[in-house]
Amino acid sequence: MDINLSQCFIAVDDHDTALAFYRDVLGMEVRDDVAFEGMRWVTVGSPAQPDVDIVLEPPLAEPGASAADRDAVAELLAKGMLRGLNFTTGDVDATFEHIRAAGAEVLQEPVDQPYGVRDCAFRDPAGNMVRFSRPRGR
Repeated sequence: MDINLSQCFIAVDDHDTALAFYRDVLGMEVRDDVAFEGMRWVTVGSPAQPDVDIVLEPPLAEPGASAADRDAVAELLAKGMLRGLNFTTGDVDATFEHIRAAGAEVLQEPVDQPYGVRDCAFRDPAGNMVRFSRPRGR
């Protein structure tokens, strides 16, 4: 069986602010920007991985959702409890310094984990956890 990741979805509450982070800070390229029924989906991805898309979607992309549902999802998003992204990088410390210098909220400074990676973590502007790692010894 030949299975490959094509897309992953992450909720954002402000697409322009999210683009300033994913495009301008992380260097992702914008691949698509679509409006539909008053909502917006923006697709970004790493130039090094042209077959993998990250879709920045509205927090609750359900047209029939109640105001209470929208409020509940917005609260979970603000707490960073909905989703996250894990990236690999060639240099965790340099990546950390670059993202921190851009003003991102630091969740974890670079550390060697007992499970064999060096990693760090931030929150994106919507509150999602974004982690960067590299296996130790590489």
